[in-house]
Amino acid sequence: MQGSLPPEAQEKLEELQDLQETAQQVAAQKQSAESTLNDSKTALEALDEMDEETVMYREVGELLVETEYDEAYDDLEDRVDSLEIRVEQLTKQEERVQEQFESLQQELQQMLQGGAGGGPMGPGGAGGD
Repeated sequence: MQGSLPPEAQEKLEELQDLQETAQQVAAQKQSAESTLNDSKTALEALDEMDEETVMYREVGELLVETEYDEAYDDLEDRVDSLEIRVEQLTKQEERVQEQFESLQQELQQMLQGGAGGGPMGPGGAGGD
């Protein structure tokens, strides 16, 4: 099948495949960031309901280390802010990749459908002499 495609079409097809892989990677990163963001928001809400005198611990590697309420709250707030920005960036990147994919897909379709001159089966088609 690859031998029957013009080199330009083959190149576009490879670009499409690369973009599809990129889209999958971005979607996975976004899903992971959204999940972490939701967990962090839930933790922040739980922290809002706690007494500031409650003994708290945070995870540092394999250890739990005692921490102060204000420090834990500030860390979680910073984390939520950073994750919201990250999700927004990934959403924009996902949209750009999707636009590139659709544009490239249209170019490839045009190239394969009639961009080469329009014989009934295309150049070198299966018609027989």
